[in-house]
Amino acid sequence: MFRQLMILLDTHVLVWLDQGSERLGKKARRMIEQSHQKEEVAIAAVSFWEIGMLIEHGRLRFAGSLAEWRVSLLNSGFVELPADGKVALAAASLKGFSGDPVDRLISATALNQKARLVTADDRLLGHRSLKTINGLI
Repeated sequence: MFRQLMILLDTHVLVWLDQGSERLGKKARRMIEQSHQKEEVAIAAVSFWEIGMLIEHGRLRFAGSLAEWRVSLLNSGFVELPADGKVALAAASLKGFSGDPVDRLISATALNQKARLVTADDRLLGHRSLKTINGLI
């Protein structure tokens, strides 16, 4: 039987999903919800750090405890993927990849897990080594 690949949410997609934002496309939202029912939606651990930094710098408003939110997400069936040594080495070896080091780690996490990355970041959507899903559709 064919098993669907896990999907990995880019940080902004996770935030949009949590906030019920209209920025997340209907098709992408539906795909995430269907995959979530099968416990096939992942979050890179580094996304929690990135969200914490966005909150700290006033770029994201967040009610409640980030730690409690993380536990709630994991208890609801999301899978957390750590950035271990394999991910770090994959991130360091990405070719033609510029920009944010967190994007590099999230991309390497997706590659390491053979997951499809749900993102709206044009740089990631256009990267030849990643399997992506456009979060805007």
